[in-house]
Amino acid sequence: MNPDLERLHPYPFERLAALKAGVAPPAGLDPILLSVGEPRHPTPAFIAEAVIEHLHGLARYPLTRGDADLRAAIAVWLVRRHGLPAESVDPERHVLPVNGTREALFAVAQALVDRTARPLVMMPNPFYQIYEGAALLAGAEPRYLSTTAEGGWLPDLDAVPAREWMRCQLVYVCSPGNPTGRVAPADWWARLLALAERHGFAIVSDECYSEIYLDEARPPLGLLAAAYASGRTGFEGCLVMNSLSKRSNAPGLRSGFVAGDARLVAAFLRYRTYHGCAMPPPAQAASIAAWRDEAHVRENRRRYRESFEAVLPILDGVLEDVRAPEGGFYLWPRTPIPDTEFARGLYAAQNVTVLPGSFLSRADGGFDPGAGRVRIALVGGAEECAEAARRIRAYVESL
Repeated sequence: MNPDLERLHPYPFERLAALKAGVAPPAGLDPILLSVGEPRHPTPAFIAEAVIEHLHGLARYPLTRGDADLRAAIAVWLVRRHGLPAESVDPERHVLPVNGTREALFAVAQALVDRTARPLVMMPNPFYQIYEGAALLAGAEPRYLSTTAEGGWLPDLDAVPAREWMRCQLVYVCSPGNPTGRVAPADWWARLLALAERHGFAIVSDECYSEIYLDEARPPLGLLAAAYASGRTGFEGCLVMNSLSKRSNAPGLRSGFVAGDARLVAAFLRYRTYHGCAMPPPAQAASIAAWRDEAHVRENRRRYRESFEAVLPILDGVLEDVRAPEGGFYLWPRTPIPDTEFARGLYAAQNVTVLPGSFLSRADGGFDPGAGRVRIALVGGAEECAEAARRIRAYVESL
């Protein structure tokens, strides 16, 4: 048995199930689940139809590197979305389809980390737990970079001493952030890119929430655009991961991509050739259709705006630090009592499930940046989210 498996922490939703165990919520209230970041808007019909239309593709083995048409569709989307020069993203060298970002975020550390060199893998704190598990199973030590209100919800690069940057081999970034909703600005990217060039580590940017934002005039800045603007026209040292799960409400399609530095993409392709995880042909066909269409994505954002517009007035003044995020579909408020007590009590009193912030974070240096907060995922429709907000308000007022 791989001994590193023993280093893995229980997953947040395992801990949540244990927290709720033995609690019987009111039978007269329908359950509302706001703990899981799973989109619940309908998957566009044309995506499902493309899967059905291409079921004959099951008769052949798919290529690990994906069909050329899919790589081309992703490259065109990247250029258009991030304002890059037309020829800057080469579908043959810069793009690799993957089965969703979760699989790729984990596997990339196994491909890029040299476990013989006492490696550090840095990540935001709170964080998507896949980053930590990937680091541990790659033989690396996780280094947590706290994100706080005082620090503008950005990982504190200045808190890392030079000796640790020298050991760093990989930095995970999530922008827009999960759970904070913060979008990394150009000056922060420039600082991280300069550190990467100085110390030789790779940057992996998890951008799965990049297409959910409230201001149509301000799409979030991504790593590829920041890298290109800094003069890294080959995206040196940079990989971006994105998927159709949030953008297109298609989490079951398990379709995403890795894009960036051709050298890193080639190394990851080599790893994945042995890993054996090519995307099925029907999923590739549906993905091509999805990446080529933006109308359904704009409609998706409109629905999320409706949910935030319905919820924020209800919770205003009830929970501290309730604010619309720059990107993503989470609220990240402070709780008036410890976060685990709040989540358990809310479930017991109102049959609403939220995720304690401390389940997404690690105490580091005596400080836990997730403690005293909860993550609220506004993934249902506006009516359900508003009902959840009214119940949360009633619970807080009862305390």
